[in-house]
Amino acid sequence: MTKQVRVRFAPSPTGPLHIGGVRTALFNYLFAKKNNGVFYVRIEDTDQNRFVPGAEDYIFESLKWLGIQPDETIGKNEKFGPYRQSDRKHLYKQYALDLVHNGFAYYAFDTAEDLDALRKETEAKGSVFIYNHTVRNGLKTSLNMPLEELEARLYNKDPYVIRFKMPVDEKLVLNDIIRGEVTFDTSLLDDKVLYKSDGMPTYHLANIVDDHLQETSHVIRGEEWLPSLPLHYLLYRSFGWDAPEFAHLPLILKPVGNGKLSKRDGDKLGFPVFPLDWKSETGEIAMGYREKGYFPEAVVNFLALLGWNDGTDKEIFTLDELVQAFDLARVNKSGAKFDPEKNKWFNHQILVHKENSELAMFLKPVLEQKQITATDETIEKVIGLVKDRADLITDLYDLVDFFFVTPEQYDEKAAKNWKDDTADLMQQVISVIENVENFDPKEIETTVKNWIQENEMGMGKIMQPLRVSIVGAMKGPDLFEIISVLGKQETIKRINNCITHFKKCQF
Repeated sequence: MTKQVRVRFAPSPTGPLHIGGVRTALFNYLFAKKNNGVFYVRIEDTDQNRFVPGAEDYIFESLKWLGIQPDETIGKNEKFGPYRQSDRKHLYKQYALDLVHNGFAYYAFDTAEDLDALRKETEAKGSVFIYNHTVRNGLKTSLNMPLEELEARLYNKDPYVIRFKMPVDEKLVLNDIIRGEVTFDTSLLDDKVLYKSDGMPTYHLANIVDDHLQETSHVIRGEEWLPSLPLHYLLYRSFGWDAPEFAHLPLILKPVGNGKLSKRDGDKLGFPVFPLDWKSETGEIAMGYREKGYFPEAVVNFLALLGWNDGTDKEIFTLDELVQAFDLARVNKSGAKFDPEKNKWFNHQILVHKENSELAMFLKPVLEQKQITATDETIEKVIGLVKDRADLITDLYDLVDFFFVTPEQYDEKAAKNWKDDTADLMQQVISVIENVENFDPKEIETTVKNWIQENEMGMGKIMQPLRVSIVGAMKGPDLFEIISVLGKQETIKRINNCITHFKKCQF
């Protein structure tokens, strides 16, 4: 019988969820759904010194916003619960002791001061200190300690750690779904700490025990964990357990320069690296994609294409389409460069295909905050006129503000379009507009343009100052659409305001 696909996203609540972590969650979700499997979330909070209040809630709110919620997690279908490691800490000690008992791990009583002195001594000789087979038999470990001394130390509750006993001179040839065969020399690896006397396991032990007990079939994680693969494989072997299949995702790289994408890159270039806004304990706010004006579909879309493609030129996917197309075999080995401008393009593609009524739901609160009253019909109509110019939801108000607020200032560049006879011409335009009976965009356009042609005037001589009068600047969609939405009374009022303004400026 084929083993059910069970994959997990296992973040640590040490701060806001980085966009790289979001991609890891997404790829796990897509793989699970493609294979009719289970996607679960486990919170790995064994490092209590780095725990940040609110980070766990942030993780779940982010996944909910993105639409990649787990099938099992804290408080939901807890088939293999608990799903928070600090609630499972009673499990790990026995597994650590089993490793010691079977010769795969040992007690180490070295103090931080001892190790620091050894490190400095080694560096002074031009070498690098590695806690492994080259030094472990000469240190304060159970490997070279009489049983009576070991028992006395444990009875006296001397601080200790349990370290994995890395094999010597073994070549490990392991398989990665994305990278193929990867080879490791155990003699070059250190004896990692698995368990501490304070009762808390390290990531390495807790991760392996939990993945086994929660029946994880595939571990899909970032490339930064590749160096841990030999230790994790050897832990499975030492316990006598079947290891899951591993896949290490490529790094998300900086938009400019070399290296991994960081918050600093976002701060420097003005784009988010987190899904949602995050407020630090000092009150500093790190911007998120949601508050910046992105749709979750767009974030999912551009993250999916960071290091993966379906082999076609298709770039816009729904979540269901991504599930159907996803294949770990098509994930690249090399890092994927993050492109903030391309990400805006993705959002634009999603935005322009949204119903005006849906977009209106984002604009209404902004109008209400500014104490602007408008009908749903008007809001939806103006959105329809400008949405092809918007990249972000937050662009909408700046693109439509002149529909709701009469200009009080005029673009300085507009002055060159206002000649000695412009005021008189605009007065004539008022008369023309007053005579339009059906205030439909086409009717207004036909009437105004016919008048211009009959009087043998250039279009720019009328249309440019007319747009400045209505909008306040040389911007906006079709001018006659704007005039139709504003209505005859407001249109005439704005032209008169502009005439008065430029008279005062004595142009």
